[in-house]
Amino acid sequence: MLLSDSHTCPLVSTAKVGKTSLIMSLVSEEFPDDVPLRAEEITIPADVTPERVPTHIVDYSERRAGLCSESCHWIPLINDRTDKDSRVPLILVGNKSDLVEHSSMETILPIMNQYSDIETCVECSAKNLKNISELFYYAQKAVLHPTGPLYCPEEKEMKPSCIKSLTRIFKVSDLDNDGILNDKELNFFQRTCFNMPLAPQALEDVKNVVRKNMTDGVEDNGLTLKGFLFLHTLFIQRGRHETTWTVLRRFGYDDDLELHQEYLFPLLKIPADCTTELNHNAYLFLQSVFDKHDKDRDCALSPEEVKDLFKVFPYMPWGPDVNNTVCTNDQGWITYQGYLSQWTLTTYLDVQRCLEYLGYLGYSIICEQESQAAAITVTRNKRIDLQKKQTQRSVFRCNILGARGSGKTSFLQAFLGRNLLKQRKIREDHKSFYSINTTYVYGQEKYLLLHEVMPDFDFLSEEDLACDVVCLVYDVNNPRSFEYCAKVYKQYFMDSKTPCMMIASKSDLHEARQHYSLTPLDFCRKNKLHPPQPWTCNTVDAPNKDLYTKLTTMAMYPHAKLRCMCTCNRCTFCICQNILRSQLLTNIKAKFYSVVLNRHMAQADLKSSTFWLRASVGATVFAVLGFAIYRAILKQR
Repeated sequence: MLLSDSHTCPLVSTAKVGKTSLIMSLVSEEFPDDVPLRAEEITIPADVTPERVPTHIVDYSERRAGLCSESCHWIPLINDRTDKDSRVPLILVGNKSDLVEHSSMETILPIMNQYSDIETCVECSAKNLKNISELFYYAQKAVLHPTGPLYCPEEKEMKPSCIKSLTRIFKVSDLDNDGILNDKELNFFQRTCFNMPLAPQALEDVKNVVRKNMTDGVEDNGLTLKGFLFLHTLFIQRGRHETTWTVLRRFGYDDDLELHQEYLFPLLKIPADCTTELNHNAYLFLQSVFDKHDKDRDCALSPEEVKDLFKVFPYMPWGPDVNNTVCTNDQGWITYQGYLSQWTLTTYLDVQRCLEYLGYLGYSIICEQESQAAAITVTRNKRIDLQKKQTQRSVFRCNILGARGSGKTSFLQAFLGRNLLKQRKIREDHKSFYSINTTYVYGQEKYLLLHEVMPDFDFLSEEDLACDVVCLVYDVNNPRSFEYCAKVYKQYFMDSKTPCMMIASKSDLHEARQHYSLTPLDFCRKNKLHPPQPWTCNTVDAPNKDLYTKLTTMAMYPHAKLRCMCTCNRCTFCICQNILRSQLLTNIKAKFYSVVLNRHMAQADLKSSTFWLRASVGATVFAVLGFAIYRAILKQR
């Protein structure tokens, strides 16, 4: 009897049945004249085995006689020393077949029926080398492609864990989420798993096999989930376990039908002071996943659609707080923009979790990448951005600090377009300490991530302080609210390189005199900060978002912190306006020269005076138009 565990194959049996002879015949390819009491442990190199894996063979002996000892001693002994859920596969070997003229299969079959751990039975002869190579090939196959995790012989059906794994594989491969694998999807699946497509006739043959055995296995000329599971059951029943195992392993599963840790968490090095973002290809993939599950095409995911999306996950990754972290529609459903925002937040805050989620969705398989790490962009060190005074980052973090009741939570929710009336409908246990949305800074789309920091003045951690911009919020109606902001700024941010903005929250209420040595305006002037920005969410429509654009601008240009008023030519707003002015003048000049050149070519026969008169008029028009646009933008800012 042969026991296969990992890639080590111990041969165990009663004495004098030919274990050592089997090993010696395999190694020397001839029957040995002198057989030692026990063969040395040997290793068969990977390059000489069909499965391309090394195999260690161990000779083990104990003096027991008779076939009865196999079923009465060895199999119970092996089973007693292994867990029920991790039984090692067994191969029952009948040696010395050259000494008998009849087969012993009739004697063996009852034992095989009794013990489901027995993968197969082989009759062989060490003397005439019958089935020697086949014996060890089956041993390898039993290890690499065991039946146990896949199939229950007693029930004659696949095990629940196998069905669950194959169901996930089906859903990942069903690119349009119509519940059917069409020819294009089947060919992609075939090429992904076996590196070759199926010929059209082969595809039809497969579907015909399913049609003959079940009525609902093929619909609209495509393979249903039931048909897909039936095919794999058929493979296993016909001894083609390797087909199912190849599929399972290609989609990240290990021998216990759990997703490999290496598959879910590929290596990704993130240097200090660097952040993580999704790249363009990752956003395209996530967009396809959204479209796949947005069945009613309303650009939002209903609770049922969200549940369907996460069926390929072993758990529900998004809780009710997500609906208060990103944008939703009037029904409270996550919109397309909110969906991408949540993925952006997860990537920024917990990139390992993002890799795990992308693994469940099959990113590396669908996008034909080595791993999910290909979906991540690691930004350069922030110090380099400061030195170069520019950044390529797309996600910026703003920490919101303030005393209790100052309006921090409302400030987060207003970023999602919710006024005070809508915010009052949010359940306390569904609130979030984060919100994320897009802003536009001079035509560039950026993500701004807001994080509400708990107001424990003496326990601010490095995470509470690590951000791109700080927002200090105080309640204008509460005379003791500003003091917290002033103390936090003086202790943590006065000498830091992090830009800060003071927010005068609840500006629709009466402004009370703050119990502090300086008024908020004088404090900002003394510390060369921009004056406190009035803000309220007690509005009829969605709250104004200009402040969020300003915060994003400050985060993008941290070298030009708002430490002075806007007439200084040194603050963020002034520098950004100068940049805009330069861009406008460049565009005006380009248009002017283009017009001059075109008119010169079209009207080459004009007199010189007439040409320059018209050119001057055109230049004047463009200059006036450019200046008007510039003034309009300045007024808006």
